[in-house]
Amino acid sequence: MTDPQPSAKRVLLAAPRGYCAGVDRAVVTVEKALELYGPPVYVRKQIVHNKHVVSTLERRGAIFVDETDEVPEGATVVFSAHGVAPVVHDEARALSLKTIDATCPLVTKVHREAVRFADEDYDILLIGHEGHEEVVGTSGEAPEHITIVDNPDAVEHVEVRDPDKVVWLSQTTLSVDETMETVRRLRAKFPRLQDPPSDDICYATQNRQLAVKQMAPDTDLMIVVGSRNSSNSVRLVEVALEHGARAGHLVDYADEIDEAWLDGVTTVGVTSGASVPEVLVREVLDRLAARGYADVHAVTAAEESLSFSLPMEIRKDLKARGQSDRAAAAGGALH
Repeated sequence: MTDPQPSAKRVLLAAPRGYCAGVDRAVVTVEKALELYGPPVYVRKQIVHNKHVVSTLERRGAIFVDETDEVPEGATVVFSAHGVAPVVHDEARALSLKTIDATCPLVTKVHREAVRFADEDYDILLIGHEGHEEVVGTSGEAPEHITIVDNPDAVEHVEVRDPDKVVWLSQTTLSVDETMETVRRLRAKFPRLQDPPSDDICYATQNRQLAVKQMAPDTDLMIVVGSRNSSNSVRLVEVALEHGARAGHLVDYADEIDEAWLDGVTTVGVTSGASVPEVLVREVLDRLAARGYADVHAVTAAEESLSFSLPMEIRKDLKARGQSDRAAAAGGALH
């Protein structure tokens, strides 16, 4: 394939993009729960941070609630991919709820790390955004041991009991570069700072950011498909601008693209957050093609093949009915 002329309109399409294994598992969990138990199935918080996914599941009979006490006694409730604090499990037991835990296994790993280090009496510096559901859930595992560090500038205000017993953990959907800068500043302040046993920022977040970094220098406009409450989607716009894209915007749907964004634009980058079904990306590509951007070039930063088993409760009930207990392939749900 020859390189396009500089004046030719084109799209650089990121790969990987869209659904990660944890999101796919969570969405399929709600779909299977609706099939197995019939509507309504309650879901505490948004199952994943995507407007289209939530509205589609609502039409199928899912009811999304903010707090556990909004679920009728004895009903079925799914916990979102972002995880919950132990107190939420206690609340569910008190209401005799049938619980299905769709927490992403990579988030569960961070929870276990928090419990382990708290048991060893470490101060835990949790790098993440105050109020984000994942951070609330992780903090709830050991609130007396955890201090949230929102960004690099917050480091100067961090205090610990013993600088020889301090470890950092992180939210799984952060900017890799900003997180490493926060860690650098923490280590300058606490030289004995320990690292987590393995990387907390999930593989999908890192891979999607890597693709954007590769595309950004050649991109006049970066369009990220994703919702505004999706941390990893918001980060993709930031990463694009930090690495050379002249402009960047976050959209839920193709019809949110402003025609003015395309003025004077030769190369449009397109990617999507880890909670975005591929159908929404295809609609963006169709809209761009209709405006002369039909030449699409893939930019592949990594190959992904990871998948997760569905939650134990769902697998057990599917098996009892002789149905498959496998999650759909990543990106396959809600097409």
